[in-house]
This record gives sequence, structure tokens and C-alpha cells, in this order.
Amino acid sequence: SIADYVDDVVSVAQALPTPPVVIGHSMGGFIVQKYLESHSAPAGVLMASAPPQGVRAAFVRLVKREPWANLRGVLTGSTMAPLDSSARARKSMFSPATPEPLVLDYLQRFQQESRRALFIDLTFRNLPRPERVTAPLLVVGAEHDGTFTVDEVHATARAYQAESHVFPGMGHDMMLEPGWRAVAEQIAAWLDTTLTPRRS
Repeated sequence: SIADYVDDVVSVAQALPTPPVVIGHSMGGFIVQKYLESHSAPAGVLMASAPPQGVRAAFVRLVKREPWANLRGVLTGSTMAPLDSSARARKSMFSPATPEPLVLDYLQRFQQESRRALFIDLTFRNLPRPERVTAPLLVVGAEHDGTFTVDEVHATARAYQAESHVFPGMGHDMMLEPGWRAVAEQIAAWLDTTLTPRRS
């Protein structure tokens, strides 16, 4: 469950000498939101994150785009069915400009997601409560994200009264795209600005 993932973050964070900045991508961004509801952190970053209203809209878009692959996923219980080829993986996870060898390499590393987390917690059962989060947040998204839309990125930022930044020409897996360095530099610059006053 998402609660299990959050417990994992808690166990690691509590073992560190100081509370960490928490950064999460996609479902990891959802986990960061849930973690920050009840735990303090200097800051958080949501990268191409599942929005606080959940993933129902994303599921509808995915089913419309790949109905047969999703039906196969339902029948077999595989969350990887909609990503069973480089073409399908590119539509959901990468930009049109990502080199095909990279897509093929990453596709071999994809693994099953938790069906309970995806189809229950992220859909309706355990949605985030932005009003409980006090840590400063940065929300970053990708222009060619085939999973979450630019509008959802901005809506997530509004829910947390946070700054948002959408990277042009990038896909959902922002940390794997050729332009990953620009994303990392944006996050580092924001953290430097956000955390410096807290140190003084």
C-alpha cells in the first residue's frame, strides 16, 4: 500500500542525522505528499507527480489510448502490459526526441508496480490532503508527459500554493531524458534559494 511506501521513507528519514529534503517522481511524488502530511521536512520536490486528486483521469486517458493493452493488463494482473513495447513506453514515459536505444534500455529495467497502490490508494482510498502539508514544495512537470498533463502539474502546484515549472520537450521520466541536467539544476537552484534563509 501507499502507507507501506510512506513507512519505508519514514524509517530511512529517521535514521538520518537531520530531516531530509524529500524528492519523488510519479507515484514517488504521491508518496512524498503523503509523507509530508504528518512529517516535517526542510522542503519537498514533486517531479511529474501523481496529483493530489489521484490518477483516475490518467487511467481514463491511458485506456482510451491503449484499450487492448490495458484489457490484457486487467486480465493478467500486469501493470506492465501498457508498456510492453518501446512505442507504448515512449507514449507514456518519454519524449519523441528521446533516442530509441535509451528507450529500449530503460524498458528492460521497468518493473511491476503495486496494483493495490495504483488501483486503490492512488485512485480513491488514500488521497493526499494538501492542507496538512507545511513544507515548501516545488512542482516540476514535462511538456510531453504521456501520464500526467501540464494542467495537472499546475493544479498540483496550486493545491500546495507552490511554484511550478514545466520543462519543454521532455517526457514523463524526466530524470532519464537527455535533458535531465536542466531539471536537476532547476531543483538545486530552488533548494538553494529555499533553504538558505532557513540556515541563517
